[in-house]
Amino acid sequence: MAKSQETFSKKEKEKKRLKKRQDKEQKREERKANAPGGGLENMLAYVDENGNLTDTPPNPTLKAVIDAETIVLGVPKREDEPDIIRTGKIEFFNDQKGYGFIKENDTNDKYFVHVNGLIDEVKEGDKVEFELENGLKGINACRVKKI
Repeated sequence: MAKSQETFSKKEKEKKRLKKRQDKEQKREERKANAPGGGLENMLAYVDENGNLTDTPPNPTLKAVIDAETIVLGVPKREDEPDIIRTGKIEFFNDQKGYGFIKENDTNDKYFVHVNGLIDEVKEGDKVEFELENGLKGINACRVKKI
């Protein structure tokens, strides 16, 4: 005759599982019995005019009316700044390669100038008027005229 496959430890584990399941079911029943009634109204939360959560509905008289036309989406357009005419002196200019550098009188900053940005022909040492623009590799002098 064959031995029973149920050992003492298997029986104990099964008893513990059943006890745990019964305890869980009992707790669930207690929660249902003690739960406050009211349904949906008890579960609602409102946001007041300051952005805080409350359980009272908002007062419609305090509601602010906002005109949707006045709301600006995106970055506001930058107003064009008037081009400032600066003065300086040609520090270096290479006629064959078509570029050079201008040193501004006021700030002693040096700016790159290309032959395409010239209005008049220039050479080293000439005093010039120019404007600045953003180029591919930084700020360039453009519309360069002799004084």
